[in-house]
Amino acid sequence: MASIASPHMRAAIILMSCPDQTGIITAITEFVYRHQGNIIDLDEHVDFENHTFFMRIEFDLQNFTLNDDELRAYFQRYLATPYQMNWSLYFSDAKPIIALFVSQHLHCLYDILARCESKEWDVKVPVIFGNHEVARPVAERFGAEFHLLHITKENKREQEQKQIEILRQHNVELVVLTRYMQTLSDEFVNEFPTRIINIHHSLLPAFVGAKPYHQAHARGVKIIGATSHYVTAELDAGPIIEQDIVRITHKDSIQDMIRKGRDIEKVILARAVRLHMQRKILVHHNKTVVFV
Repeated sequence: MASIASPHMRAAIILMSCPDQTGIITAITEFVYRHQGNIIDLDEHVDFENHTFFMRIEFDLQNFTLNDDELRAYFQRYLATPYQMNWSLYFSDAKPIIALFVSQHLHCLYDILARCESKEWDVKVPVIFGNHEVARPVAERFGAEFHLLHITKENKREQEQKQIEILRQHNVELVVLTRYMQTLSDEFVNEFPTRIINIHHSLLPAFVGAKPYHQAHARGVKIIGATSHYVTAELDAGPIIEQDIVRITHKDSIQDMIRKGRDIEKVILARAVRLHMQRKILVHHNKTVVFV
């Protein structure tokens, strides 16, 4: 899922950002060529306002002359250090491991699990956390561990430490909040920087608090939408990954809006998770560069 390459091809994917300067693309492509790699995808962007260069490159490793450790070390020495890069290296044959958090609304949970079971996504979902029993049969149906953890102000830190320990045991890379109606602590968020994705029931910023569709209906809105973003310490203010809208008319009831809203929530969350797993997102400050 991480690669655009053939499933039988092993590829390396590098995401990078650095101060904008001449010669970066030439230096990187020359590095790949010199070690007999074959570039199969390359995308770049320059933020002129902040003088920052962003790039995603993917190359076939079939005839590459460096092993994985050498690739990491050489790239750091000859490119990352001289060009002052922030960079990450991924391999297409590494199957992503994700954990799902859910409360009582199960539509996003079912959607992601169905994509995994149908092999649309080649990822592992070993564990699901919930704060209501309603999700347990779903986890069992899809062969994932289910952990029920009721969280209160008094036990929040203790319960989150249990979650973190279990996530570490399963080597979870990404946490996906599939309508998880709990606020994560700063301590939890800091354990997984830019590795927690949430789905929000509107185009941020928008109607806040309880019953957002009731509020929207009362205001006679003509569009509703969904926003998927990385979770940060500031509530619903993390870097936005994906958004979309659906039209509303005066004929739509509250139940129609809820149905349409849930449909778009599923799609937007799935898009965001897929982009993360394809290694197509770079976070810079509180914004994302998404290579599509």
